[in-house]
Amino acid sequence: MAKELLLEIGTEEVPAHVMPGILAQLKEKAEAALKDARIDFESVETLGTPRRSALLVHGVAEKQADVSSENRGPSIKIAFDADGKPTKAAQGFARGQHVAPEDLVQKDGYVYAIVHEEGKETAKLLETMLPDLICGLSFPNNMRWGALEFKFIRPIRWIVALLDDTVIPFEVANVKSGRTSRGHRFLSMGDFEIAKASDYVDACEKAFIIVDPERRKAMIRQQIEEVAKANGGKAEITEDLLEEVLYLVEYPTALCGKFEEKYLKLPPEAVITPMRDHQRYFPVKDADGKLLPLFITVRNGGKEFLETVQHGNERVLRARLADAQFFFDEDRKKSLEEHREKLKTVVFQQGLGTMYEKTERLAALSDFIADALGADEKAHKHAHRAALLSKADLVTGMVTEFTELQGIMGREYARLDGECEKVAVAIDEHYMPRFAGDSQPQSDAGRIVSVADKIDTIVGTFHLGKIPTGSQDPFALRRQALGLVNMSIEAKQHLSISAVVAKAMDLYGITDEKERAKMQKDVADFLRLRLKNVLEGEHVRYDVIDSVLGDVDDLYSVELRAQAVQKFVAEDGAEANIQAFVRVANLAKKADADKIDESLFKEDVEKSLYQAYTSTESAVESLVSGEDYTGAIDALTELSKPIDAFFDGVLVMDKDEAVKNNRLGLLKSIDKTVGRVADFTKIVLG
Repeated sequence: MAKELLLEIGTEEVPAHVMPGILAQLKEKAEAALKDARIDFESVETLGTPRRSALLVHGVAEKQADVSSENRGPSIKIAFDADGKPTKAAQGFARGQHVAPEDLVQKDGYVYAIVHEEGKETAKLLETMLPDLICGLSFPNNMRWGALEFKFIRPIRWIVALLDDTVIPFEVANVKSGRTSRGHRFLSMGDFEIAKASDYVDACEKAFIIVDPERRKAMIRQQIEEVAKANGGKAEITEDLLEEVLYLVEYPTALCGKFEEKYLKLPPEAVITPMRDHQRYFPVKDADGKLLPLFITVRNGGKEFLETVQHGNERVLRARLADAQFFFDEDRKKSLEEHREKLKTVVFQQGLGTMYEKTERLAALSDFIADALGADEKAHKHAHRAALLSKADLVTGMVTEFTELQGIMGREYARLDGECEKVAVAIDEHYMPRFAGDSQPQSDAGRIVSVADKIDTIVGTFHLGKIPTGSQDPFALRRQALGLVNMSIEAKQHLSISAVVAKAMDLYGITDEKERAKMQKDVADFLRLRLKNVLEGEHVRYDVIDSVLGDVDDLYSVELRAQAVQKFVAEDGAEANIQAFVRVANLAKKADADKIDESLFKEDVEKSLYQAYTSTESAVESLVSGEDYTGAIDALTELSKPIDAFFDGVLVMDKDEAVKNNRLGLLKSIDKTVGRVADFTKIVLG
């Protein structure tokens, strides 16, 4: 008869951002442990709050599955003597398999032991499996308490372990398992007992614990929306804040607070940031998206004394907003350009000069990028000005206090200074994307300064030898490189990265040719990995990705080529064309040069291939210039039959050295043209 298994690990409050990972890990490890132990089950469910991580396994078998195995031993000649009696070899094998020698089975010239292992009771196995499961969990940070050597993310205070209504006895960190859990700190009567595993969710709710995260999240969302509507607005609910609040409370109750309207004169982000990022409050806006002097917070408790809780939260926010107002007023005593002077005292990175010098480099690099992209005069001018002012807000009081506002306050102060709107927007956009899933710069000037900033940081940091390795990336270079890739693709932007890197090295004064060559290789390899991640996310075949990553100088062209090759390899007849390209590539490696002398062609098939190549080469060049890689591949397929005829009709490695080199030169020229699209030797056929 199938049973229910409950494991609840009760702790002191666990940091909210860690909880989703703990529950996912708990489920994964539990499923693996049950399968390894041959214990059948229907499904695994994880539940949790800040003080508990729980595992519910439904449909657990009462005992592990029986297993039979047929284990091969020595050959029959070795296992039995001339009289047919078991030798010491056979006896030793039988003893090791826990069977009698006479029970050995002869088959295929060997003896076999048929071993049948009866499954053990699940309850008994769980006595070691569950503590191993708890001890096997890993965390970003661990704690030790008392005199224990045991480590966990927070001190373990209780453990519930039930198989239906039976306690699974074990001990972890001096805490014995049982059926007693703990209710809400303030709303419940304290400890409560769980009669059987299937009662867990209901028993928790009676103790004012909403243990199901999905139900708790739905309750929080619904309450926030209802409270906002009741106060004439609409709450701005971001998923990251909702998930954080989810794991801050066990029994949620949303409430609305107010703040003085005078603070609405501040830039909206200056109000929302301390509200959302520092206090975990949800801002409220009107139907037009304008911020209202309201906020919604979620308390860990019921509806009693809500006014007291409201006033307490209002006091805290009032102090935060008063700080913001003070810093804003102090910042406005200087223009953004005047603040920029203070950047001379701020080091960008040790060995890379000051932030002021960085903005000078960004302005020069932005000029170079604007020219390379063919930007109009206005975009060029806006990018240059935005680059000079891009870091000025870092030394303002607002950004010093609320670092999340970098770029945003630069934008707002630039507007108040009367700077062009395009300049103000570019100051904000050049930081984009700030995090995974963030939007990309939308303005021309914003993209230009963003590319300049990212390349300058990557080149400078690589120059110091601080290339990210493993999980270490203190300067977020991977995020910046990924942002550069996504921005280029989204903007359909053709730009030579190697040219920008070369200009960045000039601005850093890097003149050593070996270092410059290594820098180009390192940056290309770094971007290549980011491109690979992006293309994998678009479900491009792995071999197609490999075929287009040889040249990553133009990031957007890699995307276009990948999509064209992906489409091509899925078509009927693609395999024959690819095989032709691969045959060419394999022999082209032996060519010293791609020089072709028509007078050395002896056979009609090589003359025909040369004629096909010359017409195809010009067509491919034109199509590639027009970004039509699908058309370029179609043009290349016209070479397939002449290539096959060439290989059937001539011996490439002719005894005449001049003829051989001429044929190899022809193949190398064809391979270079095919390579404008992809390296088809990377494509896996069949």
